[in-house]
Amino acid sequence: MPRVSPASVAGPTPAAISAAKAAPWAGHPKGSEAYRRILAGLAFAGVATFAQLYSTQAVLPILAADLKVSAAEAALTISLATVGLAVTVLPWSFLADRIGRVRAMMWGISAATVLGLLVPLASSFPMLLCLRMLEGMALGGIPAIAIAYLNEEVNKAHAALAAGSYVAGTTLGGLAGRLVAGPVGELWGWRAAALAVSVLATAAAVLFLVLVPRAQGFTAAAAGGFRGAVRTLAGHARNPRLLALYTQAFLLMGGFVAVYNYLGFRLSGEPFSLPATAISLIFLAYLSGTVSARWAAGLTLRFGRRTVLITGTALMAGGLALTLTQLLVPILIGLLLFTGGFFAAHSIGSGWTGLIATTGRAQAASLYNLAYYLGSSVLGWAGGLLFQGLGWTALALAVIGLAGATAVITAVAHPA
Repeated sequence: MPRVSPASVAGPTPAAISAAKAAPWAGHPKGSEAYRRILAGLAFAGVATFAQLYSTQAVLPILAADLKVSAAEAALTISLATVGLAVTVLPWSFLADRIGRVRAMMWGISAATVLGLLVPLASSFPMLLCLRMLEGMALGGIPAIAIAYLNEEVNKAHAALAAGSYVAGTTLGGLAGRLVAGPVGELWGWRAAALAVSVLATAAAVLFLVLVPRAQGFTAAAAGGFRGAVRTLAGHARNPRLLALYTQAFLLMGGFVAVYNYLGFRLSGEPFSLPATAISLIFLAYLSGTVSARWAAGLTLRFGRRTVLITGTALMAGGLALTLTQLLVPILIGLLLFTGGFFAAHSIGSGWTGLIATTGRAQAASLYNLAYYLGSSVLGWAGGLLFQGLGWTALALAVIGLAGATAVITAVAHPA
């Protein structure tokens, strides 16, 4: 009969317990309850964030007519919100390093919902722009922190899939806000549309606060001061692979927002003359992004991130080429392909950033989001000048050029 040692009867030794405690956190595995709560909570955070961020996009023609401003000026309600988000993603990331990812996201999403409820009360166009910028600044506490939180809390084997699921949730958020705003705006005006979206975002924010689990992989960073922050950012800025991802974010997001900002103006005019409710339905194309974001994440296991990212940008260009016709059906098919290609590329780029950066992941993700939303602000607004001056064809060809440049940069910066 084998002898049983006293240690085996007594259980783990203090040394074994210490070793277990010292083992690095592996992250929640796919299928666990915590994994599901993380994805569900961040999906609702995506709804709250992106429903509010683009809440005026579906009613830009109505807003422009009511406030007697041009298409490019009306688009400032989008551009200034994304500017506000862009300039605060880095401060939010450093704050999250100190107080925790979940707490920082809670602060940001709560402030944004309050500001969103004030937007319909704006008494003038300048006040509306100010509130929209403040709302964007509050929302800066979500996108970059969410990716850093995922990379810390989810098992690395499933990090790409989790990031794709989060991006899919953001597409649903953007879609929900636009589908609510379009019909409400046509019936009762853009103020009622903004209020309806804010109420939707408030409900989603509450669900996020209830669902998201306590962080286990987070370790508070010591305050490195201004010099430490600069060193961290400079290290990321010297990494050519990260720079390629930041350039991708700037160019693709800028072109994407420009297309959605001004396609509504094109479809409201001749020869289409579509009403606001019908125009809001074009945002159903976001569902292709919901599918492609997760699909692209799965394809990386077979073909690699580089190949999937380049394919996504090529799909964007091909889809946008179809919108050069004067027929509604090819335009809508092209928009589906364009949107699916964009979100496939974005899901790969955003998730890849956190893996390339071995330190300062929140800051690496924040730089990605800084480039992403600066592209939305600058190119999304500048596209209006091109559209007003030269028409839809010039705008579409310019965005196709941006996608082509991105594919080349990706191929060069990320070896096969």
